[in-house]
Amino acid sequence: MAAVKIDSRMLNNLISSIKRWRKPANKGPRVIARNDHNISRREISRAALTVMKRLQDAGYQAYIVGGGVRDLMLGGHPKDFDVATDATPEQAKELFRGARIVGRRFRILHARIGREVIEVTTFRGHHSDGEEHEARQSEHGMLLRDNVYGDLESDAMRRDFTVNALYYTTNGFAIHDYTGGVEDIEKRLIRMIGKPTTRYKEDPVRMLRAVRFAAKLDFAIESKTAEPLQELAPLLRNIAPARLFDEILKLLMSGQGERTFEHLHRYHLWQHLFPDNARQIEKSPAALELTRRALRNTDKRIQADMRVTPAFLYAALLWPAVNEEQQKLVEKGIPPAPALAQAAQKITSNQLAHTAIPKRFSIPMREIWDLQHRLPQRGGSRAQRQTEHPRFRAAYDFLLLREESGEIEAGLGKWWTDFQQADDELRQQMVRKLQRSGGGNRRGRNSRSGRRRKPRAAE
Repeated sequence: MAAVKIDSRMLNNLISSIKRWRKPANKGPRVIARNDHNISRREISRAALTVMKRLQDAGYQAYIVGGGVRDLMLGGHPKDFDVATDATPEQAKELFRGARIVGRRFRILHARIGREVIEVTTFRGHHSDGEEHEARQSEHGMLLRDNVYGDLESDAMRRDFTVNALYYTTNGFAIHDYTGGVEDIEKRLIRMIGKPTTRYKEDPVRMLRAVRFAAKLDFAIESKTAEPLQELAPLLRNIAPARLFDEILKLLMSGQGERTFEHLHRYHLWQHLFPDNARQIEKSPAALELTRRALRNTDKRIQADMRVTPAFLYAALLWPAVNEEQQKLVEKGIPPAPALAQAAQKITSNQLAHTAIPKRFSIPMREIWDLQHRLPQRGGSRAQRQTEHPRFRAAYDFLLLREESGEIEAGLGKWWTDFQQADDELRQQMVRKLQRSGGGNRRGRNSRSGRRRKPRAAE
């Protein structure tokens, strides 16, 4: 066979090309020894430790990974712990009675230990190394299937942010850091692993996670991680509404909702989650104030360990648009009650194109709106009947927020505050006083149609 002649210039170009594409040598992780970190096994749930031990006894690797490690290093007390292992979901399932394999995009194991469920994930590899049945991307670069397995290092590189890519093992009680997460925790930075644009395209929800972690931890978003957010924000439209609803609960109902909203607004993500609200807050100070006060109220209730519901929060976020739409319909001659119903239907339908709202929340949400129309009607026995409505308390709280935001004049809220605190006799006096002043009743008008009732013929 004849030798292939290559001149020196071609050879140098070839060598340069190989150098550019050669995988960097594995430097190994930074290992933080037991005496050099603040994590104690006493702060880790027994269930998570049991899962790790059972995997290790079967000859597999097992690490606590992600937010649990991050929060322990920050001195917190996390309730949820995830375990990463080199066992496949099928292999791990054999070790835990009643365990379930879940997920399509990436399959994971839910191992039940007592009352706790521990999420067990197999080390991930790069999706480009998998077959078509294991990994698939959309035309926008979003990962549709990602069941490619790898080793500990590749798993670390597949995590989203450096602060979430820390691994704690009871085998030596050390922390393994492949991505500089410990340093970023010290700097209080949210930094994407890999090229941010590519990682956001793989899963646009990562943009929301960046904001959520920044708000939750009071960290800054590193400049290169933040830079593509506004440009790529429209990719959120490609996420299933049901998944976005779940993300909204994490964003706005974890105790840092107001701070999270400020981040979402700053990086132009909010308009792709709540477009009707975004339009309202740009033109109405009252709408912006109502949004902030509703989120602040929810944060305070969560921090006080009080009950909260997405129905109330969605009612507040969508109300400015519902209120505006109702006024437009009333100006066209439609009575207030039917106009409110039509406006509610339209704005709710608009929102459903972006985030799902399960009926167990959308129905109470609309009842809260309906009561805003009814609360001014306090004549006769109406006031007493309205306090017995199952959504009265939420509607009353919402009315107070509307007054505090400047949307409506104050006064009605105080009347209802006094009415709730009064005994039966004082309540009757309040209603009689209201009727003498000509308020609290829509005299002679049908509450549903708005038409005047015809006087009954004398018998």
